[in-house]
Amino acid sequence: MIRPIIPLLLAASILLGGNGMLGTLIALRGKLEGFNTDLIGLMGACYFVGFAVASFRAARLIRSIGHVRTFAALAAIGAVAPLLMAMLPNAWVWMAIRVVSGFCFAALLMVIESWINESTKNTSRGRVLGVYRIVDLLAVTSTQFLIPIVGEGGYPIFSVVSIMYCLSLVPVALSNRTKPNAPHNLKLEIGAVWRISPLACMTSLVIGLTNSAFRLIGPIYGIEIGLDTNAVIIFMAMGIFGGAVSQYPLGYLSDKLDRRKTVLAATLGAMLGAIFLSSQPFAAVTAVYIGVFIFGAFALPLYSLAAAHANDRAELGQYVLVSAGLSFFFSVGAVVGPYAAALVLENFGAAAFFMYTSMVHASLMVVVVVRMKRRTSVPAEQRSKFVALLKTSPMFSRMARHISQSRPR
Repeated sequence: MIRPIIPLLLAASILLGGNGMLGTLIALRGKLEGFNTDLIGLMGACYFVGFAVASFRAARLIRSIGHVRTFAALAAIGAVAPLLMAMLPNAWVWMAIRVVSGFCFAALLMVIESWINESTKNTSRGRVLGVYRIVDLLAVTSTQFLIPIVGEGGYPIFSVVSIMYCLSLVPVALSNRTKPNAPHNLKLEIGAVWRISPLACMTSLVIGLTNSAFRLIGPIYGIEIGLDTNAVIIFMAMGIFGGAVSQYPLGYLSDKLDRRKTVLAATLGAMLGAIFLSSQPFAAVTAVYIGVFIFGAFALPLYSLAAAHANDRAELGQYVLVSAGLSFFFSVGAVVGPYAAALVLENFGAAAFFMYTSMVHASLMVVVVVRMKRRTSVPAEQRSKFVALLKTSPMFSRMARHISQSRPR
């Protein structure tokens, strides 16, 4: 079942790894170049502007010129972007490049994920999604360690990212000659999605505010508390790994309980992990690793939990609508989050970074409690099955729809 899509999974692993490494590298290299923390935060915001545009517009490009041509064109642009960053170490130039990079990455993954979706039978969809999650975890975590090996200074590390974008072209170009159907544009009806689940919308917004800040500003936190490059990479990898480990246990609990209780528990765990980190700016490195593992274990799965809760409330045929709406709320938060977190860190110190995330999570806890009082829970027999989602392109959510809607409503 997996063999026909191995080239696409290989291309995805190269892209996910290269992009994940670039996000960390920009924070580390930006500090070396003397950029202010708030400017690095703006670069993160710019990236998610491009990401959001591609999430809702890239499907039209794929329909116009096809999967392979779209992939080839955007991979070439994506490969040029890190080289230009190395050649032109200017904060404002980097911001413009990050908008383009965000668009390219989201559109490239939409190509791959729509292709995988078209090539996968319903009977094997669960296994494919599981393999894809493993690919994501291994790629994003392992490539982080290329930064200390190559070094964050100089030209070579940007060249490695460029090489990875170029290499992603090879499995796509050599894959089978099938012509999958082009994806449809996401239908964006914010009001309708809000009526389906205000809690899922608010949770997605909070995830954008906090998780995007962690991924893009987290390395600066590590630098500010005195971690060297190797330790910063381990710090980021521990957070990502924590999120991967806890996805399915939390998902299992959410299938058995009122999902909102699981969202509340995960939000509490993320808040406590953040509070612990905010009190450890000068503590032993091991304590920082434990803290970020706890934070990631509870913060990163929240998007999947929110999506599962929204799908419990949705009617048949509204899955794509929910996916589009939650992507929109996440994107709004992700545009604001890195810059807001960067301002907090720059003006109030490293400890304030995770105080920011803890306060945002605390506000979400209030929302969860209010929603639980205003609306009854979904009966267990009407809940869809939990699916761990990647926040890559909206196509990943479409790939999961046959699993999450496998139970009758």
